[in-house]
Amino acid sequence: MDADTWQLILTSFWPMFSAGVAVTIPLALISFVIGLVLAVTAALMRISGNRLLSGIARFYISAIRGTPLLVQIFVVFYGLPQIGLLIDAPVAAVIALSLNVGGYAAEVIRAAILSVPKGQWEAAFTVGLSRATALRRIILPQAARVSVPPLSNTFISLVKDTSLVASITVAELFRVAQNIAAFSLDFLVIYIEAAFIYWLFCLVLSFGQDRIERRLDRRVAH
Repeated sequence: MDADTWQLILTSFWPMFSAGVAVTIPLALISFVIGLVLAVTAALMRISGNRLLSGIARFYISAIRGTPLLVQIFVVFYGLPQIGLLIDAPVAAVIALSLNVGGYAAEVIRAAILSVPKGQWEAAFTVGLSRATALRRIILPQAARVSVPPLSNTFISLVKDTSLVASITVAELFRVAQNIAAFSLDFLVIYIEAAFIYWLFCLVLSFGQDRIERRLDRRVAH
């Protein structure tokens, strides 16, 4: 590579990296937290004895898992205004990403809850706990340990999936990369650099995931 290319790499790194730190990671984190709330709700609805609630949860999960995330983003940002719901691009991004996380994580959480031995429920009922209290104090904490690895992977995937909201002009990492590439016309270098920054973020998150899993393993062992 010539000197001009190296200069482009150096001058473009910080705008993309700072957009990743200031927009991409917070966007992923906020969407993940909201998505987890939706996921827990949907998972509990799925395992409830109420056919209506279970049916609603099944439909939501099926619809999310059966449609592309990009289409979901477009439905929220471009489709909802046609029925009078005008939503700013960052808010639309959070809504679409949260709904997507909720649909995928719901099955992870449901499986984790069902993996808890039935004896735990029986023990809770024996000491006089209600179903809701047993779920909150005994079942969900144990299910959380089981669900940490797949949910961590979901979050890492979400960080990469935020690149799709560049299509609705949210100024996250990939949108900044697109603008720089359009100005410099050096698409290959800029997009490889953007990929490298995403990779750095995922390496850090993977390291954090490993630390959390090892800590949970030690607690279980004790």
